[in-house]
Amino acid sequence: GKWHMGVNCKTRHDHCHHPLNHGFDYFYGMPFTLVNECQGTDDPELAKSLQDTYWFHSQMFIFAIFTLVIGKLTNLFPVKWKIIICLVICGLLHFISWFSSYGFTKYWNCILMRNHDITEQPMNLQKTTSNMLKEAITFIERNKHRPFLLFVSLLHVHTPLITTEKFQGRSRHGLYGDNVEEMDWMVGRLLDVIDKEDLKNTTFIYLASDHGGFLEAHGRNSQLGGWNGIYKGGKGMGGWEGGIRVPGIVRWPGVLPAGTVIDEPTSLMDIYPTVVQLAGGAVPQDRVVDGHTLLPLLQGTEQHSRHEFLFHYCGMFLHAVRWHHKDSGTIWKAHYATPVFQPEGSGACFRRGICPCFGDGVAHHNPPLLFNLSQDPSEANPLPADTEPLFDTVMRRIRRAVEEHQKTLTPVPQQLSPYNNIWKPWLQPCCGTFPFCWCHEENNK
Repeated sequence: GKWHMGVNCKTRHDHCHHPLNHGFDYFYGMPFTLVNECQGTDDPELAKSLQDTYWFHSQMFIFAIFTLVIGKLTNLFPVKWKIIICLVICGLLHFISWFSSYGFTKYWNCILMRNHDITEQPMNLQKTTSNMLKEAITFIERNKHRPFLLFVSLLHVHTPLITTEKFQGRSRHGLYGDNVEEMDWMVGRLLDVIDKEDLKNTTFIYLASDHGGFLEAHGRNSQLGGWNGIYKGGKGMGGWEGGIRVPGIVRWPGVLPAGTVIDEPTSLMDIYPTVVQLAGGAVPQDRVVDGHTLLPLLQGTEQHSRHEFLFHYCGMFLHAVRWHHKDSGTIWKAHYATPVFQPEGSGACFRRGICPCFGDGVAHHNPPLLFNLSQDPSEANPLPADTEPLFDTVMRRIRRAVEEHQKTLTPVPQQLSPYNNIWKPWLQPCCGTFPFCWCHEENNK
């Protein structure tokens, strides 16, 4: 499915970010991410605010060149044609750099790979659902006689909500509901194969989402990005519950009792140590691993999550910290920064398309906003610093935890910098002769 981490570092074929260089033995899916551009819709999604900035700079180039040409022709001010020509070349290069990064997204980014080979460029979205499902099923059948790890990252329920004709119009919740129903059917097909191959009692299955609903995703007055119930915020908001609180569903008949509900905060980071334990391995001891195995919690040998603190980031910026106070059972949340909703009070950033992590789109809080999630899960009423008797005690403990946490961090280059978002032709995966990168699986056997 969707890998999302990219492919190359320095050359078109180094594959440094590829799944096969990160512990996997087989890969089929998208090396990048799914965006509206993959379907050719009118509403661009990839780095929309960055595109607006580049288009503004292009307009400034055009205005400057136009002004200089008029001034030269009317003798309003002396300027050499060489300067104007240099400005034209710079403006043209800037526009080409911008347009090649985003104008050809469908051809550069929307591709399918099998291991190191590109099978579709651009990908045929109408066949993607059946292709992904077929690959996952054949993987199970191919490995049914030995232990295996199958990681399926579905393109559902991500915009542009690719839904096959069979499921269109089936839900009362529009295209998003149709997409959810198709995802449910796909998961059911995989479970059926597990059962058919008599692997049910020996297979640990974990289903979860990576974030809450994408509130800003709308099309023709319909909601395209899900709904977060009582929880404030959504996708891209590193602190608010609506952006990070999702259910995890576990299935392991014969080992874990069915119908059990565990109301404890865990993390997707817990998948790694859980899988390592199931495989009989040991988590590396030469680094800080933020996750904890879920098995004691699932098997009932422990009643509380091992996460006393969870640190909630937006990009590289720490926005909030959750403290699960074991003695009282109370869950506290402190917000250091929150997105500025547009319009105010809307609960989302509709004018921006998605909430930013820094800059003028973020409000910083000193003292932090403190919530008691045990009593106020919707984060509607921040506790006043001057009247809440536990405010100072809670904040002191959270500050100490943040200091300890930050000591474990190693600085790395900013992966989401403007330079790293610009298209680089020497890194572009291509199944043909660059820049003519077009192929389809049936012609590529």
